[in-house]
Amino acid sequence: MRARDLAVQYETVTTDTDALEAARLMAEHRLPGLLVLDGSGVPKAILPASQMIRMLVPEYVIEDPTLAAVIDEKHADRLCAALRGRTVGDCLPPKAPKPPVAAPDDTALEVAALMAQQRSPLVAVVERHMDGSTVLLGVITAAHLLDRLLDVNQTP
Repeated sequence: MRARDLAVQYETVTTDTDALEAARLMAEHRLPGLLVLDGSGVPKAILPASQMIRMLVPEYVIEDPTLAAVIDEKHADRLCAALRGRTVGDCLPPKAPKPPVAAPDDTALEVAALMAQQRSPLVAVVERHMDGSTVLLGVITAAHLLDRLLDVNQTP
């Protein structure tokens, strides 16, 4: 199996995408994260769902989780208001690592090693052209890779 065969279409956003829209996209499609592209369509970062959750939780609760018990449900229901007026770029960690990128001909093991090494829930599959341009072919998620690897290794 090659990366191009494992890659699937996947939701992407840019740093200018509305944060609330990105959160809805994650929730609707039950995504572990979103691939963030730059203006040229090149993978720039991964916005993990856990980072979006972090944006919803007040800083004082992150510092002292016991305070979460004193916030009533009425106020907890309003946590998503913290995303209003923000962009995906605002939600990325200051030193967001570049997303792992596989070449179309990389093997499943190479993709798995890249995913494991970078502890990423997804790998972008990008084709690079001689003129320097790139084309995103799709994304390989950890769940999809596991599914394919388990399917190949099933014994009759």
